Amino acid sequence: MKLVKIGILLMISLLYGNYSIAQSSRYKCMVQMNSYEGEAAYVIISLISPSGAYEKTLSVLGTDKQWYNTLKEWYKFQTKSKEKLSAVTGASVGGGDRAVRTLVIDDAKLNKGYKLRFESAVEEQKYHVQDVEIPLTTEAITARATGKGYIRFVKLNKTP
Repeated sequence: MKLVKIGILLMISLLYGNYSIAQSSRYKCMVQMNSYEGEAAYVIISLISPSGAYEKTLSVLGTDKQWYNTLKEWYKFQTKSKEKLSAVTGASVGGGDRAVRTLVIDDAKLNKGYKLRFESAVEEQKYHVQDVEIPLTTEAITARATGKGYIRFVKLNKTP
């Protein structure tokens, strides 16, 4: 009888308490690369806090860890945070090619000053720390964003 009362109290507190379950949305992200000569690019997609700090790695296009240090700013964060990347890592992307990834973004980050950063690097070529940055606002997240380096543009679409 005591366990039943405890169970009922627990259910009531969950229903009426100050508990919130984090909601997230899935976005199909298409990265279209510029035509360029050389090896395939490594692209990092990160969640950046309102203060400009790395918060989370959302996707890594490039599987060979020996080249991660060419993405200097992200690599500093990665070596300190020790994030596990196996679930978000995929193939690098060549000049003129496109890559499609699914990103999971916490809805609470929208319209709060966060942004998505796309960094790109190509072996023995220039590193672009802010190739594309997309503010995490309701309007900007699904708008086409133009790149400044190896990325031609990025387009995100919310998926069901």
